[in-house]
Amino acid sequence: METAEAGRIGGLRDRRELSPEAARAMVAVREGRKLFRAYYLTCFWWARPDLTIELKDVAWVADGLRKHGGRDAWRAASRLEQLLQPEPARG
Repeated sequence: METAEAGRIGGLRDRRELSPEAARAMVAVREGRKLFRAYYLTCFWWARPDLTIELKDVAWVADGLRKHGGRDAWRAASRLEQLLQPEPARG
């Protein structure tokens, strides 16, 4: 299989429909993982460094940032918690 054909097939597979809730959950997990790595030494030094952050762990990451981080960690926790909130209904 050529590279172009593999890319085309991958692009077709990647065109999935996501609900707004599922999309927010994906973003929350991605941000939680990023923040866990970024603040590992100051906020999560006691946890396993290879810990896989899942959706159920995102609130724990936000809590750890608030308890053990500084001002930047506090703001990051606020942004992370906003992703966990359901999107307000429009209409």
